[in-house]
Amino acid sequence: MSELIILGYDDHATAQQAYAKVLDLQRDFVVNLTGLAVVEVDAEGKKHVDTPSKIVGASAASGALWGAIFGLLFLVPGVGLLLGGALGAVTGKLGKSGIDHAFKERVENMLEPGKAAVVVMAGKLTEDKFAAAMREFGGTVLQTSLSEEDEKELADELGAG
Repeated sequence: MSELIILGYDDHATAQQAYAKVLDLQRDFVVNLTGLAVVEVDAEGKKHVDTPSKIVGASAASGALWGAIFGLLFLVPGVGLLLGGALGAVTGKLGKSGIDHAFKERVENMLEPGKAAVVVMAGKLTEDKFAAAMREFGGTVLQTSLSEEDEKELADELGAG
């Protein structure tokens, strides 16, 4: 089971601090990351993404899954047209797994100009310790889960399984 957590903040500085804290929590074994990014939205509404160069312990399959989920949540709405029908099938499977249009819409509404979010995909998470550590930053939390079966289906659909 993987957890997808979007932590929304009113400013970029707070998001950067929260991002650094999540990396510390990975080192302290509170969270086992399969994906991590900070998304900042500038005054014109353009999204800027920062990701660490490597997430320790992330497999190729989890990396492909992270990339697909991240792309569908944050990148150009027409990206599906560029990648063809396979992405449409993945989108359908994501919707069945909890990452549906309503979740994507809540993420989009969170990311207004000037705001930022930390995007966490975790294979394992000690929820109480993670929540306690992140509480100091405030913000808005959106969370959904992917079962192991959903992950396997998605990875197979992406050709990474």
